[in-house]
Amino acid sequence: MLKYVLKRLAYIVVVFLIASVLLFILYKSVPGDPARMMLEGNKMSMKPEEYEARYQDAVRKLGLDKPLVIQYFAWLFNTLRGDFGYSLTYKMPVRQMIGVPMKNTIMLNVWSLIPVFAITLPLGIATAVRRGSRFDSTVQVITIIGYSLPFFVIALLFIFLFAVKVPIFPISGVQTPGLKGTPMRMFLDKLYHMALPLLVMVFTSLGGLTRYVRATMIEALRMDYIRTARAKGLTEKVVIYSHAFRNALIPFITIMTGWFISIFSGSVVIERTFLWNGMGKVIIDA
Repeated sequence: MLKYVLKRLAYIVVVFLIASVLLFILYKSVPGDPARMMLEGNKMSMKPEEYEARYQDAVRKLGLDKPLVIQYFAWLFNTLRGDFGYSLTYKMPVRQMIGVPMKNTIMLNVWSLIPVFAITLPLGIATAVRRGSRFDSTVQVITIIGYSLPFFVIALLFIFLFAVKVPIFPISGVQTPGLKGTPMRMFLDKLYHMALPLLVMVFTSLGGLTRYVRATMIEALRMDYIRTARAKGLTEKVVIYSHAFRNALIPFITIMTGWFISIFSGSVVIERTFLWNGMGKVIIDA
């Protein structure tokens, strides 16, 4: 199991390096000159000689006079240590600009992992064991609805149910405006505002993951080693959780990277819908 996980992590590193090269190529292919953009606001107030001198100085500061290979490794190293450069639009370091939104987005997505795993794994196992039952059919219908409907449709439905018909949760913002108190009170208030978008993210994630766990468990339960385990007289609980589930977990781990990326992309829509100050707002405004 450890060897399999390490192998997958090695694949992730290789894919990351290839993706970084492609991103750098796209970045360099975009029309425009960053050095000239830095001087755009002061161009009219400078003489041509002064402008050219400042332009050459900006080129050196940005490292644009170095070979592309050197520029790539400098860009990759700076990115890995959290230095994303300077925003010419907002006139501040990008790290400072995305600091709070990034924390809010990570908080929203990481908190969604807990209920997603707590629900999908036992639910997928239960539906696989009770395949063909009324319980299995009911769960399949609900998960198909959650899997097929777009994020914004489910978000609007949850807003109508839990903020309009039954006003339990707030529908916008990260925190109550002007709220002051202890750190615990501030944290609980943020969780309260996060509840509704979190419910949407969990519901939209249940469909695909529950069905995937169910499918892998059904396949595992058909294997010969399961028949052997039952023939040895092992209890059904041991057969399911110690033999079938352990082997069904391997393909489940494989899709986790793709799923985690997908919830980050889906959170862009959810954050915009609930006016959550996260990376979704930054991406759309950009």
